[in-house]
Amino acid sequence: MRGEVAQFLIAGGLAYVVDVAVFNLGLYLGLDGVTAKIVSSVPATIVAYIGNRYWTYRHRERTGVGREYTMFFLLSAIAAGIQAGCVFVSNHVMGYTSPLADNISGNIVGMALGTLFRFWAFRTFVFKHKEPEPARPTAPAMSNAGGES
Repeated sequence: MRGEVAQFLIAGGLAYVVDVAVFNLGLYLGLDGVTAKIVSSVPATIVAYIGNRYWTYRHRERTGVGREYTMFFLLSAIAAGIQAGCVFVSNHVMGYTSPLADNISGNIVGMALGTLFRFWAFRTFVFKHKEPEPARPTAPAMSNAGGES
């Protein structure tokens, strides 16, 4: 599991770079923090899917690209909602609306919470462990111990 966690964090780190870059570009272009966080999650999720499917969880059972992709994006949308929710609370409950506050709430606090959710959800629902095949009963070996022909 240690290797899986490390690979998950590396693949996620690449997705994180994409997320932060697109998020800050959105802020620069005038999007509000919540919208920028939702927009930035889309390309980041694509990068994360590729890294996780073809590297982190490549040894796990394949249950169909359509099913995996749908589940991955659904669960990633929930995680993005966690992140956007952190920005929402920072902006509308706590009154912090600066780009720095948006980055702290969305890309540090929200990302930490979202990452914990993603790791659990992807391992549990998207990239499942292969179930061991049941042992087949074998016929008893015939021996010629009694000298019969």
